[in-house]
Formats: sequence, structure tokens, C-alpha cells
Amino acid sequence: MRTATRRKFWRTVQTLIIVIAAAVMIVPIVWIFMAAFKSHVDVYQLKLLFKPTLANFAAVFAEPYKLGDKLINSTIVATVTVVIAIPVATLASYSFSRFRLRGETTMLVMILATQFVPAVVIVLPFFVMFRDVGLLDTRTGLVLVNLAIVMPFAIWMIKGFIDGIPIDTEEAALVDGSTRMQVIRNIVLPMAAPGLITSGIFCFIIAWNEFLFALIITNKDAVTLPIGLALFKAEEGDLWNLLSAAGIIIMLPMFVLALIIRKHFVQGMTMGAVR
Repeated sequence: MRTATRRKFWRTVQTLIIVIAAAVMIVPIVWIFMAAFKSHVDVYQLKLLFKPTLANFAAVFAEPYKLGDKLINSTIVATVTVVIAIPVATLASYSFSRFRLRGETTMLVMILATQFVPAVVIVLPFFVMFRDVGLLDTRTGLVLVNLAIVMPFAIWMIKGFIDGIPIDTEEAALVDGSTRMQVIRNIVLPMAAPGLITSGIFCFIIAWNEFLFALIITNKDAVTLPIGLALFKAEEGDLWNLLSAAGIIIMLPMFVLALIIRKHFVQGMTMGAVR
């Protein structure tokens, strides 16, 4: 009886912790969603019943904010980053996984070590280099910066997925006369597809949300959505209704993307975690 009571108690405690954790994550999102449809007066009042308006979304796309241009910049930069990073990272990961390279461990450690360098330490060298070669305030510059950020992460992540693929299948295909590239195209890529999609998702999110480098190396033409949020200020302070509307626009692609590829996302995470 005591054991059953104790189990019931701990189950209740676990449920309460889950509810509190869910509330901590969901309540801010709900608040932002509601504030996006409030007027400038209602946004400062804690009331659930209000007259919704779409004027905030129209305002963020109009002058002087022009969020549409920043949305295009973020979409192009994040998409091009993923399109370049995933194929290159896949080939690099396959080489590390299937071949015994001289200094392999050292190279992998050096690739991983780049993730521990604070961004604020290297942002100035990037700024100086881009200034000298004329890449300041360009999408190309942002793509190069994002590639430097996501490539180490993508290589390590995809390598874990490829390590989980049985090598016997590849050896059998090679014996049958297939080339190495045919093996990669016909065997490795289909089997690693959930992992590649998962890596692509994370790379897209990192590039989409990148703030510090975009703040330093962009000024006007290549400004992205995270930097655009800093524009919603006025003499009376932060324009929370416009900030919330812009925040919804930034978050919406992430939610849609997660819904579309959630099946591959779960398969990829399982594939990389269990070998």
C-alpha cells in the first residue's frame, strides 16, 4: 500500500513538473501571438478579451520597417547556406566515416573546437576581411559566415548518421562493380536521408536565427529578420504590438517546417542516437 501511494505521489509530482515546464514554454508564445493582434493601447493591458486587428502585420511590411525585404534576405541566406553546407558536409562526413585518414582524430577535434570559440571573438576579423574584399552588407557575406558556423556542426552530426549505416552493403555494391560515387548516391544517401534532413533543419534554424554577425556586417541591403526587430522602437518605447507581429513572422516558418518534416526529424534523431 505504501509503495502504491509513493508511486502515485511521484507520478503526481512528475505530472506537475511537466505542466509547469510546458507552461513556461507555451505562455510566452501565447502572449506574443495575442499581442500581435492587439492595438498599441491594448498591448499594455493584461486582458484576454480584446478587439483583434491585422493592422500590425500591415505596418511591419510598410515604411519605414519594410520587413518584406528582410524576410527575403533571411530566406535566401538560410536556404543557400543549407544547400551548400549539407552536400559538402555529407562528403566530408563520409570520408571521415569510411576512410582511415592521416591525422583524422586531430582534424575532427579541430573541427569540433571551432564550436567552442565565442562568436564575439571572431566577428571583428570577419568584419575586417569582408570590408577589404567588398562583402560587407551582402548576402554572400552572410552565407559565408553561416557556412563557417554550421559546417562543423553538420559534419559531426552527419558523421554519426553515416557511422550507423552497415558497411557490408557498400562493400557488396563495390564488389558488383559500382563506383564509390554510385555507392554514395544509391545506398548511403537514401539510407541517411532522415539524418541529412535533420541536419538540414538544424542548419536552417541556426542560419535563420543568426544575430551577432548579421548585426555587425550588415547595414541596409542585407539586413535579416532578427536585426529587423531592433527597428520597432519609437519615442514612447518599444512597439510591442509590432514586435510581436514580426516575431510571429519569424517563428511561423519554423513551425511549418517542423510540421512538414516531423516524421523525418524523429527518424533522424533516432538514427543518430542509436547505433
